[in-house]
Amino acid sequence: MSTVVIVGAQWGDEGKGKITDYLAERADVVVRYQGGANAGHTVVVGDTEYRLHLIPSGILHGKRCVIGNGVVLDPAVFLREVEYLEERGHAVDAIAVSGAAHVIMPYHKRLDELEEAGRGEDRIGTTRQGIGPAYRDKAARTGIRVEDLLDEAQFRRLLRRNLDQVNRVLERVYGVEGYDYEQVLEEYLGYAERLRPFVTDTWKLINDAIDAGQRVLFEGAQGTMLDLDHGTYPYVTSSYPTAAGACIGSGVGPTRIDQVIGVAKAYTSRVGDGPFPTELLDETGEWIRRRGHEYGTTTGRPRRCGWLDAVVLRYAARVSGMTGLAITRLDTLGGLETVRICVAYELDGRRVEDMPTGALKLARCRPVYEELPGWPADLSGLTRWEDLPAEARRYLERIAELVGVPVVLVSVGRERAQTMGLREVFVPRPR
Repeated sequence: MSTVVIVGAQWGDEGKGKITDYLAERADVVVRYQGGANAGHTVVVGDTEYRLHLIPSGILHGKRCVIGNGVVLDPAVFLREVEYLEERGHAVDAIAVSGAAHVIMPYHKRLDELEEAGRGEDRIGTTRQGIGPAYRDKAARTGIRVEDLLDEAQFRRLLRRNLDQVNRVLERVYGVEGYDYEQVLEEYLGYAERLRPFVTDTWKLINDAIDAGQRVLFEGAQGTMLDLDHGTYPYVTSSYPTAAGACIGSGVGPTRIDQVIGVAKAYTSRVGDGPFPTELLDETGEWIRRRGHEYGTTTGRPRRCGWLDAVVLRYAARVSGMTGLAITRLDTLGGLETVRICVAYELDGRRVEDMPTGALKLARCRPVYEELPGWPADLSGLTRWEDLPAEARRYLERIAELVGVPVVLVSVGRERAQTMGLREVFVPRPR
């Protein structure tokens, strides 16, 4: 048995899709355990770029791919991705969707837009894909699950109940037109029939695979600093990207997880609003953005960029119990004379080395930097640790020292082949 959880160690967009794709070649089953179509994973294979939002990138290797109960599923997006993959010659019959996953309805997206617009200066930076309102309905026990969608009588009843309430809010609070019941019913019953062949009890599928000694890879969306409980609240997502979320969102007990790999860029980026201590609002920040192609896969929004923050990574490592780090975009920093790592913060005149609780405190933090020599610009043809410039190796070694977790994977380019495995990941943890 060997089970590995991949988590984002920053604010998302760390390159988890590429690392998942790399490890999926060695896996038997790949599980997406939380989030929704607000996530975007980009994988480059040769001259072909794949952009996926819901289906795990393990599908590109023909692996069993699971969308777990912790995901909020947009049926339209899912079915478009199925068609997208089929058009490119990939079989989709290995995809399984949990009947317990909640369904994103059109009113979730509309409420997301209206609520975000109404926040004004207090906006969160949501992608407006309906994720938050869908999770809110889940917590309020008024959500519609995939299994409900497949039962026409049940779906008719729940949709009627929900639209009666939602339309009152839309019309009386926001002054906009509500939804037509028959129109939504027809659209979603059409999705139901196309979804039906994919739906199964995924918790059993995953546990059976583990029992059979198969290698199972759990893939999260977003990152630690966007976790609903452990991120920079309220500038967070509505689910749990940390490693514990893999257990809740897939139905696998914590004792069955062997390894947790945190994915981090060689620098830091984030999309949307909220505190960001190492953000660079100068030419260097713009240089990193251009060189790293830092624009959101889902939204196209330019990402905010800054130096690597080891305080964030230490926190992420402890919260998720990381056993290894995968560092991506090392090539992006190539060509700079010097690079910096934030090793601590200055908060209200004091030096702190641990993440303060809450966005208000983090917003008052000023980075304490350590400067290291840079390395040459072109790393694209390198395939071994020994081939990396000494300065780049020292940078990675310093990250591992500061975080207390070894670097096990390094990415030096966007393509699948531009990934260095420094040690085997699919190894059961000693009990």
